[in-house]
Amino acid sequence: MKLIADSGSTRTSWYVSDCTIITKKHSTGGINPFYQTEQEIARLIEQTLLPAVGKYPIDELCFYGAGCAFDDKKKMVADALRSSFPAANISVESDLLGAARGIFQHDSGIACILGTGSNSCEYNGNEITNNVSPLGFILGDEGSGAALGKQLIGDCLKHQLPDWLSEKFMDEYELTPALILDRVYKQPFPNRFLASFTPFLAAHLEEPSLFNLVYDAFDSFITRNLFQYNTRELPIGFVGSIAWHFKDVLEIVISEHQLELASVTIDPMEGLVNYHG
Repeated sequence: MKLIADSGSTRTSWYVSDCTIITKKHSTGGINPFYQTEQEIARLIEQTLLPAVGKYPIDELCFYGAGCAFDDKKKMVADALRSSFPAANISVESDLLGAARGIFQHDSGIACILGTGSNSCEYNGNEITNNVSPLGFILGDEGSGAALGKQLIGDCLKHQLPDWLSEKFMDEYELTPALILDRVYKQPFPNRFLASFTPFLAAHLEEPSLFNLVYDAFDSFITRNLFQYNTRELPIGFVGSIAWHFKDVLEIVISEHQLELASVTIDPMEGLVNYHG
């Protein structure tokens, strides 16, 4: 049996598959070797994954994850997985390749991730042929949950939003400027912290200032990333929680740039199961 994983910085989806039949679905916390040690990843797998899937005879494990674009990070994750699945044939690839294979299977296209982070690539039906580096939420990650949250907090603290809206936001999340600065600059996973505020954006999207914030973020993602690919000939597909929950705004921006939108899904897992079937 195969165990297929799609992992972002916030959440990991695990599917146990027998050919193209999904036997078991499970979710754990996110895995990212840039933010976690091998021991922390191994502990998370042992404590939160094994109790759910340990009874299945896993002989192949295909892991697609954030932060897994470099060989040393791939090895770190593979070693952590091997401690719980010593008999499995383990492969570790980037979440971006997982998104591309999940969206387009064996066809060509431009695959995009809009979740806690963002990324994009040109894909030939098997491998990534071109990738504009996302650069992370400090230097890039346009359109991501972390980038949206960073902009929302910045607009709030710099008085760029209506006073009532800023007050409602700070009250709803029980925030103070001091707490925000501590969580962003001193605590682990600041990207998760920032992305956690996107439900507020979704709930108040009728407010012009917040609609424009999301619109501008997606527009920036397209102009700074997608326009470096062959967008006039290839379809574009999106996966991720931000793409899914702000689909209406994303479709508007895509349409105004006269691009072809192939699909928007919350995750690529069912496509990956078919790809590996």
